[in-house]
Amino acid sequence: MLTIWVNEQLDPGGLMYACIASRSEELARDCHESFEQNLTTEQKQLGWVARLRTVGSWDEVPVNSLNLG
Repeated sequence: MLTIWVNEQLDPGGLMYACIASRSEELARDCHESFEQNLTTEQKQLGWVARLRTVGSWDEVPVNSLNLG
């Protein structure tokens, strides 16, 4: 089964601010940690979130994502 790791940074309204997809779990976890660290306390209080999830197909990856091989 294909596993694609998707990192998303979402604003309080649920709009995607940044998205990076990768087949590498290690790279994805490093990226997620960076997304988390780059959110300020104020952004977190306002509802900004960094989310890491997996999908099983490139068709499920948001169109505007950066693909890291």
